[in-house]
Amino acid sequence: MQNVTGLRTVEWKNNKVIMIEQTKLPNELVFVEYDDFNQVANAIKTLIVRGAPAIGVSGAFGLGLAVLQSKATTKDELLSDLEDARKILFATRPTAVNLGWGLKKIMNVAKTGETVEQIRELVISTAKKMADEDIEINKAMGKNGSILFDDNDTIMTHCNAGALATV
Repeated sequence: MQNVTGLRTVEWKNNKVIMIEQTKLPNELVFVEYDDFNQVANAIKTLIVRGAPAIGVSGAFGLGLAVLQSKATTKDELLSDLEDARKILFATRPTAVNLGWGLKKIMNVAKTGETVEQIRELVISTAKKMADEDIEINKAMGKNGSILFDDNDTIMTHCNAGALATV
């Protein structure tokens, strides 16, 4: 059995989005690497990434790629490019609450930037922070929830739950 401690479903590394290709599970553990926000949009649409928190962070990372792809030289141009990317990413799963949340959070942060470079830095750092916060939230839920259960209890979930649904 492979040790998967610290494994992330989706992460930002070297200005690329890396995620587990969940359609290959459980037979294979395959990682895919994206450097284009359209690829992330396709990954969300085709269920390569699944689970509300993971989808929300993937959308945020998609906007991170969009700011790097943009050739904008002004704040307004960059915000326009980001809005175009947001629409494409949102259209992949318009009923996914966390996706809308992640995209909105990034867009709101982007609007606070004064320069193109500052917006790029804000978008990427905020998306990375969202991923880190998701991990901490889930650790806290696990710790707090664990006191409610005894050994050998059975838990039934009604949604995509667990580590693969989160960052």
